[in-house]
Amino acid sequence: MSDLRIRPRRLRKNKSLRDLCKEIDLSPANLVYPLFVSETIGKPQSIKGLPGIKTNTIDSIGAEVKAAADLGIGAVLLFGIPRKKDAMGSSSIRADGIVQKAIRRVKYVCPEMITITDVCLCQYTDHGQCGIVKRREVDNDATLKMLARQAESHARCGADIVAPSAMMDGQVAAIRRALDEAGFTGTAIMSYSSKFASAFYGPFREAAKSSPKFGDRCGYQLDYRRPGDALREIELDIEEGADIVMVKPALAYLDIIWRAKNSGIGIPLAAYNTSGEYTMAKLLAESGAADEKQLVMEIIHAIKRAGADIIITYHALDIARWIAGG
Repeated sequence: MSDLRIRPRRLRKNKSLRDLCKEIDLSPANLVYPLFVSETIGKPQSIKGLPGIKTNTIDSIGAEVKAAADLGIGAVLLFGIPRKKDAMGSSSIRADGIVQKAIRRVKYVCPEMITITDVCLCQYTDHGQCGIVKRREVDNDATLKMLARQAESHARCGADIVAPSAMMDGQVAAIRRALDEAGFTGTAIMSYSSKFASAFYGPFREAAKSSPKFGDRCGYQLDYRRPGDALREIELDIEEGADIVMVKPALAYLDIIWRAKNSGIGIPLAAYNTSGEYTMAKLLAESGAADEKQLVMEIIHAIKRAGADIIITYHALDIARWIAGG
């Protein structure tokens, strides 16, 4: 029989004691809310695969950002859907492009909101691949030039952080060089360093209209059977000048988050709680098989507990409201 002088339950017997002794403190300030904005619609539209999330117009995105700011959410992450797509993704670098206009709108409505922009070509190319395609293969080095120009154009519009997600070798170095040469030395880079080729991206691809028209993205996104590659990619991005690194998806890769955090990276670590993870939780709650608040908070705390400093999540507004409500 164990020694009952030692009773760990003493510190769990009521909420005040549990709050006093908690080791993980989840704050809205550490959350990033992803937002979709489109040139192809006249009013906000619901997204079939993402219950409760909508695609915004330039006019409607201001209210979304204001709602996030009022709840204390730390940042928004912008994804754009252009009216026109081509093989080069050329609309991604226009001064009047959809993300460029969205940045200006966010900064007009809420100047203090940290604005992060996704830097990739998949939403802008007519083939849906994340880079420039030559002979049905993504040309890494040709893509770097376009990513650098896209990031610079975002910085010119006021983006605080640019987030390259294309998983091209050398993308952080190319973007850092372009930003510095253009005078944007204060613009930070949050790299999708460990982005796995995952089935959890389905709802996002529907929302962003970015599914590849041929092949897949396994040639540049990571293989979930090779966790060592994730840590190597993080090391390389830090060497190239990344200010924040990311693991995506989050829930199925908690071990990668843990390993990265405990490898002594020395910079903030973000985790992306993806569209598929979000929708699974929503559908489970809608079926009546789980309490949504309890389920989501358990998932998000697991990501935080694994070592994420920053969590990108479509649940951000709900989490902030739940925290505010106790």
